[in-house]
Amino acid sequence: MSLLSLPSPENRKAIRVLGVDPAVAGATGFGVIECDGASARPVRFGAWKFPRRVTFAGRLREIHRQISDLVEQFAPDAVAVESVFTALNVRTALQLAEMRGVVLLAAAQAQIPAHSYSPREVKATVAGFGNASKQQMQQMVKSLLALSECPEPADAADALAVALCHAQLARARERLAAAISTRPPQRPSAISGAASSTAHSSASRAR
Repeated sequence: MSLLSLPSPENRKAIRVLGVDPAVAGATGFGVIECDGASARPVRFGAWKFPRRVTFAGRLREIHRQISDLVEQFAPDAVAVESVFTALNVRTALQLAEMRGVVLLAAAQAQIPAHSYSPREVKATVAGFGNASKQQMQQMVKSLLALSECPEPADAADALAVALCHAQLARARERLAAAISTRPPQRPSAISGAASSTAHSSASRAR
């Protein structure tokens, strides 16, 4: 397992997001990031690769255990997971859905909200281009997290991208909600005046 751990500051006001990139054949990537406004930093990331002899049921059990351990250790505010890629064959899509299921279960057991994002949505949000290559995504993750080099393995970079996608969209939703809440309400007199004027115009046309 490849991973990087960084100390987190005391009394943080930032939010933490755990991103997960499940995989049936390859490694399942994970990444914990901490976001404070427009800035983000990595807390821990890596990937789980299982030997061929491990059964699929064994993989599901181990991924659930690993996700539960990360949730307990880092107490993320949200879990973000990549959704099933629709172009996969039926058998692989079903297995991938089951892997996502154990991730969502671990989040639900810890009462942490979970969010799903399609690969295209992650690429568009993080790189600004829905068809971005893996290399482009790694470069953007490196830049957004101020890393000295691209995160490895690629599965970990994908998981970090999923976490960044959620953080950026959540921040955009918060800004929109704040803008709506601070918008001054329209005065009732202005509304009634406009309605009266409309009614008067309608009556004039009727005559």
